[in-house]
Amino acid sequence: MVDLLLTPLRYAFMVRGLMAAVLVGIVCAVLGTYVVLRGMAFFGDALAHAILPGIAVGYLVTGGERSALFWWALVTAILNALGIGILSRATKFKEDTAIGIIFAGMFALGILLMSAVRSFRDFSHMLFGYIIGVTDDQLRLFAALALVIIVVLVLLHKELELTSFDPIHAQVIGLRPDALRYALLVLMALAVVGAIQAVGVVLTSALLIVPAATASLLTKRLPAMMALAMLIAVISSLVGLLVSYHLDVASGAAIVLICIAIFLLVWGIRTIRERRRTTQR
Repeated sequence: MVDLLLTPLRYAFMVRGLMAAVLVGIVCAVLGTYVVLRGMAFFGDALAHAILPGIAVGYLVTGGERSALFWWALVTAILNALGIGILSRATKFKEDTAIGIIFAGMFALGILLMSAVRSFRDFSHMLFGYIIGVTDDQLRLFAALALVIIVVLVLLHKELELTSFDPIHAQVIGLRPDALRYALLVLMALAVVGAIQAVGVVLTSALLIVPAATASLLTKRLPAMMALAMLIAVISSLVGLLVSYHLDVASGAAIVLICIAIFLLVWGIRTIRERRRTTQR
């Protein structure tokens, strides 16, 4: 058992991948708590797909340099996040409708631009993730992004908590729910762009939703929910990466499947307990 755990850590690429997975898990879990509380699960999935045009344009302009693709994706993600917020506020559409419009349009535009390359293999590391290929520079960059996201969340914790649970009361006492919402959208954009390098566009939304959703089954207190979500995300990242190494399967997919397995386990145990309590009554 010890050999199974320690053998992969002899390789530098596995250590970098492990560090990246833990960082992605922690950041997505903390942000995911607000995503679940505010009912924004669709937003994370839409944002992860809506950055494809930026990736495609960046590829065509730079010739596929991965460091450059990150910045193109980041700008596109922030513009999409703000665009969704503005469209849902400036029209009579509900937020999920605005998300669906931008998601469909940007995703289609991304596919159109990607088809100009004539090969989707060049985008595979962004679509499906390549966590064991994370470089030292990419790791440092995401660590800096993670630090910025966590610091901002700590500074705005009370305001975000209040606007998540009672936005009307928050507005009455002088807070600006819309401004805080835009700040949260931008933070999600930063997290999504950082996470896609590790687990890919397709699987990023799962890390934003599943750990937080699992934690919400265990507690309704926000600090405890965040702590549990981070723990679940870190465990999933560690176990998923080890499983992918020993079974030679995709790392991102393994991490997300471990997340979902934990969710199903917690949900199953809770369901059984609730039925027992109902029967005893």
